[in-house]
Parts: sequence; C-alpha cells; structure tokens
Amino acid sequence: MKKSFRQVALVSAVVASSLGMSATTQAGLPFFSDSKQEVPSLAPMLEEATPAVVSIAVEGTQTARRQVPEMFRYFFNAPQEQVQERPFKGLGSGVIIDAKKGYVVTNNHVVDNADDITVKLKDGRELKAKKLGADEKSDIALLKIEPDELIALPIANSDEIRVGDYAIAIGNPFGLTQTVTSGIVSALGRSGLNIGGYEDFIQTDAAINRGNSGGALVNLRGELIGINTAIFGPNGGNVGIGFAIPSNMMKSLVDQIAEYGEVRRGLLGILGSDVDAGLADAMDAQVNKGAFISEVQPDTAAAKAGLQAGDIITEVNGRTIRSFRELAARISSMGAGAEVKLTILRKGDTEKVNVVLDNASDTQVTAAQIHPALLGAELASGTDASGTEGVKVVEVERGSPAARIGLQPEDVIVGVNRNRITGVSEFRNALEEAQGVIALNVKRGSSTLYLLIR
Repeated sequence: MKKSFRQVALVSAVVASSLGMSATTQAGLPFFSDSKQEVPSLAPMLEEATPAVVSIAVEGTQTARRQVPEMFRYFFNAPQEQVQERPFKGLGSGVIIDAKKGYVVTNNHVVDNADDITVKLKDGRELKAKKLGADEKSDIALLKIEPDELIALPIANSDEIRVGDYAIAIGNPFGLTQTVTSGIVSALGRSGLNIGGYEDFIQTDAAINRGNSGGALVNLRGELIGINTAIFGPNGGNVGIGFAIPSNMMKSLVDQIAEYGEVRRGLLGILGSDVDAGLADAMDAQVNKGAFISEVQPDTAAAKAGLQAGDIITEVNGRTIRSFRELAARISSMGAGAEVKLTILRKGDTEKVNVVLDNASDTQVTAAQIHPALLGAELASGTDASGTEGVKVVEVERGSPAARIGLQPEDVIVGVNRNRITGVSEFRNALEEAQGVIALNVKRGSSTLYLLIR
C-alpha cells in the first residue's frame, strides 16, 4: 500500500462456552433459524452482506518536494526546491452504500493522489470509479461507479451500538479479497490517538491488516456500523486494537460530499479542554467527563446560542460526550447550518441549548491544503477595500512558494482562470478543476493583476 496507508483492526470474536454459565450471563449466539440443532454461524448474514464490500486498486503519482542546499543554489544556479514524481500502486477496500447511484465509500488515504481507481466486485466485475470528493481530516472519500445490479449495505445508527456488541469486519487484507473477521466493540468515542484530524472512533479487536482500510464493520444483522480506518500495532500488523469511523459520522460527511463536492464542516466557535477530576473539583461540577468551555469566540454559533465560558457540554443530540476532542469530531462532521441540541452543565444546573452551526470553510485555512504552490500562505474568505468578495491573503511566509508566485498580505483573490470566486470553498474547487498554467486574478489595493501558477 502507499505511504499514507493506515489500517484498521476489528474484533476477533470469542464465543463464550455455556459450561458453568447461567442463562442470564451467557451472551446470545447468532442462530439463523428456529432449529435448535443448527450450529451457530454468521454465514447466512455474510452471504447477504459481502457483495456490498469491494476491493479498490489505485494507481497514481506522488510528488515529493525537498529543499536544495544553499551551496548548490549559489554555485549552480539551482532552484530552491527539487520536485520528484514517483508512480505508485495500492490496494484497499470499500463499501457500496447506495446501489441506485453507485456510491462507494472508502478512506481518503486509500485513494489520495490516485489518477486511476478500479473497483472490483465480489462477482468478479471490475469497474472504473470516479472520486466525487474526499475529506482528509476525517479520512473519508466518496466514489461513484456504474450502478448496474449492485448490492448496498444498510446503514445502522452507530449511536445505538454498545461496548460488547458483536462486530464483523469485511475487507481485503494483503489483497486477499472478501476476508471476514469477527469480534466485539471494545470501546466507543476514542480520540486523542493522533491518527487523523478529527477522531471519534469505534475501537474493536477483530483482525484487520494492510488492505482492510475502507472496508466494512457490520453488526449481526449485516448493517454497516463503521468504516475500518486504523490500527495500533508495533510492526503495522494486527494486535487486536483497531479503529473504525462510526457510520453516523460517515453518512453525514458523504451526504455533504454528494451534495457539494466537499465537506462543509460545521463550526461551534469555542475553545476548551477535557473535563477531569481536578477541573470538576475546581468548578464544583458533578461530572468527570465532558467538554469544558474556556472561551466563547464572538459572533459565532456558540455566542449566538448563549453558551458561556465555564459551561460543560455533556451531550450532543442526546449522546454523551467524553472529551473536548470527541465534541470537536462530532461537530466537525455535521454540516454547516446543522441544528444541534447540546446538554450543558452551568453552575450545577443542567440546561438544553439549541445551536445552528457556522461554516468552518469560511474561516482561515492553510493555503497548502488547497494547492502545493500556495505553501506558506494563510487564506480566509474576505473582501477588498471596495467590498468585493474573494479569498483574502492573511499572511505570506518569506521565501515560500506562495511568496515566489507573488502573493502578498492583504491581496484578495477574486478569480481563477477568468472564473469568479467569492470564498475559500469556491477557490479550492476552481483549483482542483484547473489544468496547466493557472492564472489568479488578484485585487491589490486599487490595482488588478494576474499571478501565474505554472
């Protein structure tokens, strides 16, 4: 798999023996008929579910940039950086979530930088796929294939799963297609793992290895509860600690990608930290978990809803919040404009607060997230002195690629290749569609000029 590959582990199921256990403590076993002579088996469910899990093969080119030593630049007039392009191939997994539209969900790191994506179905068909969009921070990508007699997995409500529920992983580890492993849900709401930008993982112990990324984690009814994403392992292999993106989070993200071509991330507008025993004692709060608000930023969704510094958020839409990171992941996966019901603890009293989320895409971003040639610039949606909307250059690092193409602080980019843009999200889309030399239409004071990206 390619360099950015991350893997996922799911639970090795261990069926408890009934010897020495009472009927009230014994876990229910998966029988699929009324016959008491039948041996417990997942086979009937898997026969329905596995056709919806696909193998994904990718090919592409990775670009590596490195700084050229000053001595070579001085004596040989060499450029400041050297660019190398290397071809790569990779394998991963995916899940058909809409048979009529041909939608396949996978991890972003499976298809990142891919020029050619091929989806192989269980019946042997191989179909070319188009990437509709992806979100690096949550590691989700949405593909589209020809909707011809496809089978999709039903999507379960991941908020209803519990620690100890059985879970089955389906994927293609090491290219071994249609591999199934089973186990339980080991934990919920895992964050702070430094695996990705936004973390709210289901932890499971099923055997997942290289190539399982993007595959399905299902319950005993064959419903999708998560997308396998990462594992912890000393050598990159399975040790029974793996993580999956919850199905509710995945669905919210892919719905935005399908509608807008990108994730329009929700924004609450607060700063804070986790609640622990020390903080709970200092604030005289009766909870030891949650998200503590240390600051409410002005003119944000949180400020408009009446949230205050010192509040502790304990639930989002009725689901318990264990940490500030978990809160950030849940809010960020909801679309801009989403209505959210928060449960907060304020001076010992529990209150309900309704919030309409802002659009995080309108806030400042690192330009390198939009195009490598813009590395070193900070951008934000804004206006010029006359009120013309565009992308404002907040800061430019001296000697950076952004500085070399001529960008300066306070510039406002209003067009790409003669196409008008009014904000960061439109700017990103325009650059993704542009080919060859790219001309940026820039307002600088009272002047208008074009800067070229070659």
